[in-house]
Amino acid sequence: MVMQRHQLTCAGIAFVLYLHHLVGTIEVPLDLPQPPTITKQSVKDYIVDPRDDIFIECEAKGNPVPTFSWTRNGKFFNVAKDPKVSMRRRSGTLVIDFHSGGRPEDYEGEYQCFARNDYGTALSSKIHLQVSKSPLWPKEKVDVIEVDEGAPLSLQCNPPPGLPSPVIFWMSSSMEPIHQDKRVSQGQNGDLYFSNVMLQDAQTDYSCNARFHFTHTIQQKNPYTLKVKTKKPHNETSLRNHTGMYSARGITETTPSFMYPYGTSSSQMVLRGVDLLLECIASGVPAPDIMWYKKGGELPAGKTKLENFNKALRISNVSEEDSGEYFCLASNKMGSIRHTILVRVKAAPYWLDEPQNLILAPGEDGRLVCRANGNPKPVIQWLVNGEPIEASPPNPSREVAGDTIVFRDTQIGSSAVYQCNASNEHGYLLANAFVSVLDVPPRILAPRNQLIKVIQNNRTRLDCPFFGSPIPTLRWFKNGQGNTLDGGNYKAHENGSLEMNMARKEDQGIYTCVATNILGKAEAQVRLEVKDPTRIVRGPEDQVVKRGSMPRLHCRVKHDPTLKLTVTWLKDEAPLYIGNRMKKEDDGLTIFGVAEKDQGDYTCVASTELDKDLAKAYLTVLAIPANRSRELPKERPDRPRDLELTDLAERSVRLTWIPGDDNNSPITDYIVQFEEDRFQPGMWHNHSRYPGSVNSAVLSLSPYVNYQFRVIAVNDVGSSLPSAPSERYQTNGARPEINPTGVQGAGTQKNNMEITWTPLNATQAYGPNLRYIVRWRRRDIRGSWYNETVKTARHVVWNTPIYVPYEIKVQAENDFGRAPEPDTFIGYSGEDLPSSPRYLRIRQPNLESINLEWDHPEHPNGVLTGYSLRYQAFNGSKTGRTLVENFSPNQTRFTLQRTDPISRYRFFLRARTQVGEGETLVEESPALLNEAYTKNQVDIATQGWFIGLMCAIALLVLILLIVCFIKRSRGGKYPVRDNKDEHLNPEDKNVEDGSFDYSDEDNKPLPNSQTSLDGTIKQQESDDSLVDYGEGGEGQFNEDGSFIGQYTVKKDKEETEGNESSEATSPVNAIYSLA
Repeated sequence: MVMQRHQLTCAGIAFVLYLHHLVGTIEVPLDLPQPPTITKQSVKDYIVDPRDDIFIECEAKGNPVPTFSWTRNGKFFNVAKDPKVSMRRRSGTLVIDFHSGGRPEDYEGEYQCFARNDYGTALSSKIHLQVSKSPLWPKEKVDVIEVDEGAPLSLQCNPPPGLPSPVIFWMSSSMEPIHQDKRVSQGQNGDLYFSNVMLQDAQTDYSCNARFHFTHTIQQKNPYTLKVKTKKPHNETSLRNHTGMYSARGITETTPSFMYPYGTSSSQMVLRGVDLLLECIASGVPAPDIMWYKKGGELPAGKTKLENFNKALRISNVSEEDSGEYFCLASNKMGSIRHTILVRVKAAPYWLDEPQNLILAPGEDGRLVCRANGNPKPVIQWLVNGEPIEASPPNPSREVAGDTIVFRDTQIGSSAVYQCNASNEHGYLLANAFVSVLDVPPRILAPRNQLIKVIQNNRTRLDCPFFGSPIPTLRWFKNGQGNTLDGGNYKAHENGSLEMNMARKEDQGIYTCVATNILGKAEAQVRLEVKDPTRIVRGPEDQVVKRGSMPRLHCRVKHDPTLKLTVTWLKDEAPLYIGNRMKKEDDGLTIFGVAEKDQGDYTCVASTELDKDLAKAYLTVLAIPANRSRELPKERPDRPRDLELTDLAERSVRLTWIPGDDNNSPITDYIVQFEEDRFQPGMWHNHSRYPGSVNSAVLSLSPYVNYQFRVIAVNDVGSSLPSAPSERYQTNGARPEINPTGVQGAGTQKNNMEITWTPLNATQAYGPNLRYIVRWRRRDIRGSWYNETVKTARHVVWNTPIYVPYEIKVQAENDFGRAPEPDTFIGYSGEDLPSSPRYLRIRQPNLESINLEWDHPEHPNGVLTGYSLRYQAFNGSKTGRTLVENFSPNQTRFTLQRTDPISRYRFFLRARTQVGEGETLVEESPALLNEAYTKNQVDIATQGWFIGLMCAIALLVLILLIVCFIKRSRGGKYPVRDNKDEHLNPEDKNVEDGSFDYSDEDNKPLPNSQTSLDGTIKQQESDDSLVDYGEGGEGQFNEDGSFIGQYTVKKDKEETEGNESSEATSPVNAIYSLA
């Protein structure tokens, strides 16, 4: 299997881009006085779109902030006088606004920007402003062109001269592109050349099109129409590819002849740094082939390219050594011809030493150097603050010597901006460099305590920009050591950067840069971290699979754990859409029900913030004919055979096998299993899975495992029997690479903590005598670590405080060493019963409800699982049935609805953990005030029914009094027994002597004072005894626990006793008393 891999390091790319900055000028902080510096300007040849406003850029920095002015065509440009022109605030950029009308062409010309402050004047380059032009094609009448078949032809384009030049292409009038080849092609000048005309060329017309850059418009020239004259009619189809086609058509075969350039020789001048395009177009029958040569040597290596069917030779970025004679050779079977082109390379000025800003301390010497080259050699001119240096005031500390200005014993006040102009006939260069005289102690310009991350073995740099005057000396130190870092793996640059050729793990640490001059010193620290590279250790492999199968593309990545890893997939170089048929996993990509559209290149890209790695493989999907193997019975495949181990390595081995018969159902997968004889002898484990198209695989191995392998084949029917085992292969030992997972700490008793973990398996042990170093310490006090080495996956720590957090580490170790430092996990010692809640507050907002509120226990002694509330009503010594409520651990409020406004309640509250319920907090509801009860009762004396009843009783009493009075007036006797003799028997009815006895049956005490209001006797008992809570008793309560029955009976009894003691309260007794 072929896997293409490519690795990129983001930091490495950035480092290469930065190399040209390593040696540069020292920047002056903007809080210090300094002359202006141009920071942004428009290009020298500036072409603008006439439909837009014009912006001519000029930005500069300095202290004080510079002011700006412009010249146009060498004269002062008064911006304030033109209402269309303005200047951006705190900037020199010109804005020419055409919203209210105006012609952009009126503002064409040469502009130059001047930036001034108290310390000098800086100049921009001269900006040549031109307005883009898209002229119309001149009207012309194009006649039909008649040409003999086999003759050469050129169709001229002659596009209108646009600015910039338009892009030329040929099409038919129906906008179909003209097919081009070595016989028909477009030249560099836009013309269309036919090496020889064929009859089929008359089947279309030819129109030259010009596309203009700024307006994005296309102008089309009137089309050419060809009329091809042929000597012999012929069948186009039969003779098109015939070797004798020309003679069959009566066309004379001819030797090549150049259509462009003309003659046998020509010359061409090109400027250094641009692309050179040489062109040779030849006629002939058959169409000639073109080849290119350079006289006296080879074509420039690495920068030549053949274009336009070898008719053009492009040489990129021409230099002086590309001068010389080039010739093109045009040949066909009739002969050859050549044309020689003399190439002369000229050069606009280019810098050899561009002048740089010069910072001097008072009394120091210095120099500005301006060296440029070109062809012809450029002339050097110096200016100071925009004026020729010859016309500036004399300066005894300054001496001009050609391309160099020397300064001696400079003093504060000598600051200025110097311009160097290097020019020849092909162009010019203008550079600004200021001289600033300052007296400044060292300062570090970079942020403090920088952090730099780099991939191991990559180049990197540590930056320490600084400033001072005199220019400070900068040195680097590592981890406070006294030796200066320069040389070997380190290279210190003048701008303060420290470059490392190869960052190693031992290079990690704190680096200190120290800048020193006669006025003092300054320092800063940079921390360097070296990270492991990102590697795809198992990437996708080329696969050939059947349609409908489930291929898996592997992408197992190893990376630095401190960096965030991102894994993405590409298909045919474009981001892959992961739909429902695909599953992206940490170590691969699975495609379910693969189809023909899934065929292509798959790329796994593993990236971090510092680097990335990628691996590519091609997936081929085979379509299965519908009638294939339809008649044949399908069975499980036969077992693979003849397993062989080759390419034996420390961590890998190649396993090869011979597939068994697929039994009319193609093999879709192979499962490779392994067995080891140390930890679990005789037990087979799945190692890896491979597509059915392969019979060999490289297996990744773990250290210190005595492997043997077997292979199982899988098809749509099922799995084969396992193959016979391979020979054994023993890998060498190594220290463990991972630590146990699933580390937990929990108490099984209140004074211990049991630490458990998932042990390493046979392929993770990596060596003999596997053991685990268990470490723990109290988390809250951060005490010393305790440790114990065990061989099992469990360790119990005794004599621990109740439910406190511990930091736990479990590290694997074998005879070869220890695994990396393990992660820290948090565990807890055992739980116990909680203490009682801190308080229980009872409030009675009204007679219908009681509100309870409590706080969590002061000592929960574990994780609270809830609260239990038991409560019962009581009235004096009588208690009701116990009711129970359970609450979640977060609930601390409860409202009890009551129907009995008289009874009090007793509450028993406990918190609970998984161990059980804790101490009880007992509280009682407060006694109710009589005023509250009275206030809650209805005033019966104001009720209508009561008034009516009293009136009826009064009337009845009046009637009885009248009757008694009448009888007494008649002399009737009413012997009455003395109450103190004996009590009347209710069943004695003595009517002797015409007298009678009366007993008040209605006012007798009730037979059973325990009878409820509905006349039944209810014995209610609590389902939950309160013996454990200290008080209890029996009583009659309704279902909600309120004290109703006892209260009602007691009230009736009191009324009965009242009647016996005072008969005057009864209306009937009153009547007899009167009688």
